[in-house]
Amino acid sequence: MLSDFSKKPFMHAFQQAQTQRTAPRLEQGAFQRVPINMQGRLMLANYEEFECVVIDMSPGDMYVTCQGRPRSNERVVAYIDHLGRVEGYVQTIDTRGFSMSIHATERKREKLAAQLTWLANKHELGLPEDRRHDRLMPRETQTEVTLEDGTQYMCRIMDLSLSGAAVDIDVRPAIGTPLRLGNMRGRVVRHFVEGVAIEFLSLQSRDTLREFL
Repeated sequence: MLSDFSKKPFMHAFQQAQTQRTAPRLEQGAFQRVPINMQGRLMLANYEEFECVVIDMSPGDMYVTCQGRPRSNERVVAYIDHLGRVEGYVQTIDTRGFSMSIHATERKREKLAAQLTWLANKHELGLPEDRRHDRLMPRETQTEVTLEDGTQYMCRIMDLSLSGAAVDIDVRPAIGTPLRLGNMRGRVVRHFVEGVAIEFLSLQSRDTLREFL
């Protein structure tokens, strides 16, 4: 059964999510985090930047490992692959890393809930990800989807492999609809909360994807 963090109230859904936690827990009543192990960059209050890994995350907080060591209550900003920019304040610090709050509007929290749902359930959504094919982590995720009639829509790449992609997009073309992601031809194979999953008509080469990105 799929997790459903996107349904309101999503706070209750995250509190009910079953995860194995290795990071320290926040005070009782906080969001329940889900493991994501996503890379990113962290900017401290003094504007120093460090590579980081988000171990687990909820719409309200997350646990980060990083060489940079912020102070308790310090304001920090993180740019997380596939999830974008989040900011908040350092809450607890241990020998591995630290937990931080996420300060966001209700709309942003709902979007994070939907994205985390997708990440938690990818293996059950039947997305066109052949696990024999490495996924790429694009730094630039904004691109265009073009339908057969020439209509173009801006989208954000959430996941990309040699065989397909998942994109955050405002429209939901019917399943089976032919389209192009950049110059790569494919078809819609699945709808999910944030957008659509695309299966490429032919297996792409790594060079093709690098050129596209």
